Amino acid sequence: MKITLKDELRSHCAVNYGVEVFGDRWSLLIIRDIVFVGKKTYGEFLKSEEGIATNVLASRLAFLEEQGILSRSPNPEDKRKDFYTLTEKGLDLIPIVISIVIWSAKHDAKSYVRRSKALVARLSQDPAGVSEEVKALVRNGGCLFPEGKG
Repeated sequence: MKITLKDELRSHCAVNYGVEVFGDRWSLLIIRDIVFVGKKTYGEFLKSEEGIATNVLASRLAFLEEQGILSRSPNPEDKRKDFYTLTEKGLDLIPIVISIVIWSAKHDAKSYVRRSKALVARLSQDPAGVSEEVKALVRNGGCLFPEGKG
């Protein structure tokens, strides 16, 4: 089953557009996995602790690619696997993800990010500056926590 964004949205409200394109849980977690821990393949996304179902993951990856948020290319080492990366449109979602992290650190007493008070402080003090740094990092194939500890 292919998910597509209808030519006619439910409304032309800017918030509605965002919610229809990237506002579901799984899309944001896929973007998180790319930005924070550098995941690039279907198999890596499948291993996320939230436990996405295989059919949902395949559907979300296809939808995000169709919407121009992700691009897919063959893995140069194993042509049977694809790499997913954020497009410029996808990179523009990084400030939103960072805002969610800041909000969660403030309101979720068990948030993983609270372990790094320096990171939370930096994100809170200069979210726009950090967003631009993270965009450049991810654009060049990097991620915030290359050891996989987000």
